[in-house]
Amino acid sequence: MSRAGSTGDAEPGERSDFVDAKSSQRSDFIDTKSNQRSDFVDGKSSQRSDFIRTLVNRNIAEGTFAGRVQTRFPPEPNGYLHIGHAKSICLNFDLAGEFNGTCNLRLDDTNPETERSDFVAAIENDLAWLGYQSDRGTLYASDYFEPLYHWAEDLIRAGLAYVDDQDAATISATRGSFTEPGTHSPWRNRTVDENLDLFRRMRAGEFADGERVLRARIDMAHENMLMRDPVLYRIRHQTHHRTGDRWCIYPTYDWAHGQSDALEGVTHSICTLEFDAHRPLYDWFLKHLDLPGDRPRQTEFARLNLTHTVLSKRRLSELVSKGHVSGWDDPRMPTLQGLRRRGYPPNAIRQFCRHIGVARVDGTVEVELLESFVRRELNAVALRRMAVLDPLRLVIENYPEGQTEMREAANNPEDPSAGTRQVPFSRVLYIERDDFMLDPPPKFYRLAPGREVRLRSGYFVTCTGVETDIDGRVTEVRCVYDPDTGSGQAPDGRRVRATIHWVSAAHAHRGQALLYQHLFTHPYPGADGTDPMDSLAPDSIRLVETARFEPAMADIAPGQVVQFERLGYFARDPEAPDRFHRTVGLRDEWARVQKRRPGR
Repeated sequence: MSRAGSTGDAEPGERSDFVDAKSSQRSDFIDTKSNQRSDFVDGKSSQRSDFIRTLVNRNIAEGTFAGRVQTRFPPEPNGYLHIGHAKSICLNFDLAGEFNGTCNLRLDDTNPETERSDFVAAIENDLAWLGYQSDRGTLYASDYFEPLYHWAEDLIRAGLAYVDDQDAATISATRGSFTEPGTHSPWRNRTVDENLDLFRRMRAGEFADGERVLRARIDMAHENMLMRDPVLYRIRHQTHHRTGDRWCIYPTYDWAHGQSDALEGVTHSICTLEFDAHRPLYDWFLKHLDLPGDRPRQTEFARLNLTHTVLSKRRLSELVSKGHVSGWDDPRMPTLQGLRRRGYPPNAIRQFCRHIGVARVDGTVEVELLESFVRRELNAVALRRMAVLDPLRLVIENYPEGQTEMREAANNPEDPSAGTRQVPFSRVLYIERDDFMLDPPPKFYRLAPGREVRLRSGYFVTCTGVETDIDGRVTEVRCVYDPDTGSGQAPDGRRVRATIHWVSAAHAHRGQALLYQHLFTHPYPGADGTDPMDSLAPDSIRLVETARFEPAMADIAPGQVVQFERLGYFARDPEAPDRFHRTVGLRDEWARVQKRRPGR
């Protein structure tokens, strides 16, 4: 089950219409030390509006919580964060920043069977990478195991909780249905003393896993199924990643959630929409316990769904365990570690999450919109480099043999301050195979027999002939160059209709490129009632082992993203320096998606 505010762990249901939020024009700045984010438009603070911010503003105006705002991000450390979690992170931390409040990372570590310390470290790392810092460091639900236990005893003393000897299957079977009330447990009317004795013996480890549970005594006929005597504690003889073997009974999420919020002083407990039904239980616990401070308030928002993507932790785990991907950080995965390895900038993810906004109804956002934010960010900051993925040898017949000259090329035309670099140019080059055709069709303007093109940051060249193998495949293109076109223009004013990129064969570095497509072929995996895994793409990854790079590529840092001119944006692998992952292509697919919409 999805943890509050973490988004995406529940299985996707019916698809709502896509989100079509309008882009806002502003500059967003995040100070990762103070956590205070300011948005400015023309020097003034921008005011974003949605139902959650309206609620917070109303609470402040009414003096609720003495005008204080405190939020939290509470994932369960049983896996890696994904893009859906990023939406919740941005919402919770941005709210705190906008209202001069605080936000904490609290790990919901109430299930020792699935939680691990490496997941904790990964969550902390992802949060910092995304640009946020918990105001009070990392907090844990396990910090509150002792007070939670004593509050459970308080409920028992008040006649509001009892120890049940029924197993999980029987409890589920006797809960009833939406049209039928549940059946009382035969142990529901145990005395307070008997319940206290059994609960303490549960804690002492006298019983086996599943032998007994502690349940709240509410109403087995309640219209909300979650209010029908929910389980508060279960026995788990498992070693906890923080508390070791000190406990063998563990609180359920519903029991730990509200009380943890109250202990920390949370004012606004923001959860994903599937927790709407949990709110009455959240409030019931707070009402019947003597808790410190003001009672926090739970509010729900729509979680993020993306086309061609699954965000269920169970499904993501299945992708890893069954070998469909190489791991949680596979660049095809929607995990933050996967996106990071693929080269997605954290600022692009933040801007995307703010752009789609906060809704009350679940919807699905096209993944192309996310890619457009990535492309926009990288266009502004990524260095340009030349790389040839499918090399075809090009020989300039009238260029002196053995000569090398350095050509000046811009590092980023969008950023003059990025300067220029020197690129070696020689008689033998590599060009992309698909930049040449022997018999070109109409509207193919690149290199062909008798045709002249511009070499990027080089000269005009004209094809004079080719060499082929026994199968007729072109193995070499012969050209002549015009030495007077080094400026990129011809002195006589003649024009060419195409510019192609290249690398010097004698100076090229060998490497690999990984090209990615959608992991799922269906835009809405599983939406038609089938298993989402049925739409796994058979060709979502392609390894290119013939890549040739210009020498300046050696200076690119691990994880850094560059634009391979005319090919797309590529990130250097942090562990394999000769391997680059395609982050996104150059073409704006989001614009094409918008044009396909009805009424456009």
